[in-house]
Amino acid sequence: METPLNKDKDNQDEKDNLYLLNYVKHLEKRIRNLESERQLLESERLRLEQEIHGIRNEIDHLREPPLITGSVIDVVDPNKNRVIIRCSSGPSFVVTTSKKIKDSIQAGMEVALNQHTYSIMEILPMNYDPLVRGMEVIDNVPDVTYADVGGLEEQIQEVKEMVELPLKKPELFLKVGIEPPKGILFHGPPGTGKTLLAKAVAHETEVAFIRVIGSELVQKYIGEGARFVREIFNLAREKAPAILLIDELDAIGAMRLTDATSGDREVQRTLMQLLSELDGFSTRGDIKFIGATNRIDTLDLALLRSGRFDRIIEFPMPNEVAREQIFKIHTKLLNLDKSVNLKYIVHITKDASGADIKAICTEAGMYAIRRDSEIITQSDFLNSVEKVMKRVQTTQAPSNIFV
Repeated sequence: METPLNKDKDNQDEKDNLYLLNYVKHLEKRIRNLESERQLLESERLRLEQEIHGIRNEIDHLREPPLITGSVIDVVDPNKNRVIIRCSSGPSFVVTTSKKIKDSIQAGMEVALNQHTYSIMEILPMNYDPLVRGMEVIDNVPDVTYADVGGLEEQIQEVKEMVELPLKKPELFLKVGIEPPKGILFHGPPGTGKTLLAKAVAHETEVAFIRVIGSELVQKYIGEGARFVREIFNLAREKAPAILLIDELDAIGAMRLTDATSGDREVQRTLMQLLSELDGFSTRGDIKFIGATNRIDTLDLALLRSGRFDRIIEFPMPNEVAREQIFKIHTKLLNLDKSVNLKYIVHITKDASGADIKAICTEAGMYAIRRDSEIITQSDFLNSVEKVMKRVQTTQAPSNIFV
């Protein structure tokens, strides 16, 4: 028979067991939390160790002596890893190369040299001057087509024969037995379409287009302009087939004078480097060179001789027929009123160039916007002509041009 004393004892034991069970669960939970915390601390320790390792490597790298840049002039003995280099400080040396790069060394490469032994440590990527890189139009081929060039049918035909045909069908020249033309010179008054046609032929041939302004090649330090010319042609060779346009060629191609100043002599050095590149001492591959100038009378005769520019094309001021074609090109997207008489506008813009005509059409649109209108009227064009041509047209056109 169960006594009250035994019953109390059993209850106490049950409470003790329950307490112990809860305490064990608490300890297990505590252990799991500590384990998770230990893992987090371990991960943090590994991260900090990696960071310390990276900082130490960076410190060691910063403590390394700097390397000197140089250029490989020639490979003397490939088996013994001996090459001739010219360091950036000026002198040339015969040095050895690292075994890791001995099979990759070629003349003309940019390399890094040990400043104590001048040994070649690594090959540097070919670098062009930022100004030269800024002249490149590789990923953005001009969207100008022949249809955007008005009044220049003869010039377009000659450009097709001189530039487009050798790039698209070089086998024709091999069959005939002649060499493809090298260079072509555009000359004429400003705004007559020289640069526009160069962009159009680049678009039609779908090749790399590099445009350089002649004044960008005029530098104040000796040899800088000539270096720019070399780098531009090297860039064109790298991107071949390519069209290289030097606009405003008279900036560096003016006639050489005997009583030149120091600045003139530097321009002449740049010109001589350009002549050297055009002469083809090194092959130019599929590179078509186009020069453009407003002042052909000031160009040096050495630049104009055959073999450098195989064809010279004149861009005259547009006549009435050409002006009408240009007006149609620039107004095809305009919202014109039915009262607009382009023949009359063509008649009163006798001395306008292609660029002037484009400006007239743009300015006419601005006059319409100023009136808060979406339609361009005849009066907008008349006001535009007055503004762009700097004269007031008050005369009436002959009756036959309204037909």
